[in-house]
Amino acid sequence: MTHGWRMVSIRDIAQTFDGPHATPRSSKSSLSDGPIFLGISSLDNGRIDLTQSPRISETDYAHWTRRVTPQPGDVVFSYETRLGEAAIVPDGVRCCLGRRMALMRPDEDLVDPRFLLYSYLGPEFQEVIRKQTVQGSTVDRVMLTDFPNFPMKLPPLEQQRAIAATLGALDDKIESNRHLAATIWAFLAAEYDRLAVQAPIATLGSVLQLAYGKSLPANVRRPGPVPVLGSNGITGWHDEALIDGPAIVVGRKGSVGEIYWSHDKCWPIDTTFHVQTLDGLPLLAAYFALQQAGLKTMNSDSAIPGLNREAALSVSLPVPIESSREWAASRQELVDLAIQRATRSLPSWY
Repeated sequence: MTHGWRMVSIRDIAQTFDGPHATPRSSKSSLSDGPIFLGISSLDNGRIDLTQSPRISETDYAHWTRRVTPQPGDVVFSYETRLGEAAIVPDGVRCCLGRRMALMRPDEDLVDPRFLLYSYLGPEFQEVIRKQTVQGSTVDRVMLTDFPNFPMKLPPLEQQRAIAATLGALDDKIESNRHLAATIWAFLAAEYDRLAVQAPIATLGSVLQLAYGKSLPANVRRPGPVPVLGSNGITGWHDEALIDGPAIVVGRKGSVGEIYWSHDKCWPIDTTFHVQTLDGLPLLAAYFALQQAGLKTMNSDSAIPGLNREAALSVSLPVPIESSREWAASRQELVDLAIQRATRSLPSWY
């Protein structure tokens, strides 16, 4: 172990709280202001995405903060579905924990909050999470009763602060790159929209197929560079791929109709579909066609949200098969740049 570092348990350096096991009615409405409701969709690569965080009423806020009121410096994380995701509550944000969310309240005499976040996101603690993951019938989870006992390496406080400052500067650059990547994807979407205006109407099933993903329980995954994709995005890593990249993965159970582009080979699990194009449709065009298909509204199961494959493939919409071929080929460098800029890899200091 690095000189001066020691092994601690989470309970030694932070308190752990979870949120209510339900969703307030107003979080599904169109409130324009009010406290922030932090759900699993609020977590985005180590940051809180306020655009994906609905507002709730003051009445609901009083109820949803009975157990704990998040405060600046708390590290919030998901203990179900999007395992391994975490972020720090920033200054000036009034918020409450949503379903499947918990927080660590660090003892700042022992641990720097930013260091705690980066340690959580780092490869060693991610491996702890992977080993402690319990696979359920619909979602994977870590047991919050066990979480305070999870081990973490901790250097002296001044060293923590120095490491956090260095990684914070890198993280800011990464965020800038991710913003550029999002701008590129928005530009490509606008170009595709213009192509689709005069395109013939086709069903999705005439231009692509939706193949089922394959189960890969957490306890049989082996450490490796291949992302394991569920309906909420990356749920872990493995040393073997199910399909080559680039690939499109569509949420089938859980987050219905969510669409993900994987530039590299990956393993889509059984809560997803992966896309196989037909009739010469470029994969890039298929990605934007799926974005326009309204799949997120096609929930066929009120208990466990699900996307019916036949219903999805029957959707009719404009698909510019011919004109999109030359366009997709000419935009490959832009796609490569977007992927390169969006790639986020925190260095290991272990």
